[in-house]
Amino acid sequence: MLSIKPGWTLFCGMVMLCIAAFPASAKEDRYIGYYYPAPDAVETYCARVPAMPNMDRRRRIGFIIGIHEGMVGKPYESAYAVFAKGGEARKLIIVAKQDGYLTTVYRVRALLADLTTSVRTMPVFDESGAAENLTFLDLLTILGFETITVSDGDKFAHQFRLQLQPGSNCK
Repeated sequence: MLSIKPGWTLFCGMVMLCIAAFPASAKEDRYIGYYYPAPDAVETYCARVPAMPNMDRRRRIGFIIGIHEGMVGKPYESAYAVFAKGGEARKLIIVAKQDGYLTTVYRVRALLADLTTSVRTMPVFDESGAAENLTFLDLLTILGFETITVSDGDKFAHQFRLQLQPGSNCK
């Protein structure tokens, strides 16, 4: 007969509880703990336009390079880093490089609004035919990004899952 010690049972129970409480999206996100902490919240954003054809890893990386070139061209250092990850570069990550920056969801949304203004002049969005009406999240969806995670680089992270078509999570 198998005998299990009481301390072992408690330990196994605690491990199972932690696994069950850990969000499924966090289990799948290998960048948690490396580039940012586990997101405080994950929002689903439903794009208002369909993806454009011929959007691939090369175009997503080109988009990031365009953002980076715009940041480098300023007379001051950017307060955040922008980069793409994943085999097809479908995960956009923005991490603050300064303390006290991007520490709340409201500051994240303000940055996204600012980025909307900045990227509307990029040629790829002229191709969409509706660039003046799109948000930064719409524009990311057109490019084929699946998530964007924004973090203060310390304790706070907020993630958006980008969806093309209205589904069960879209309103």
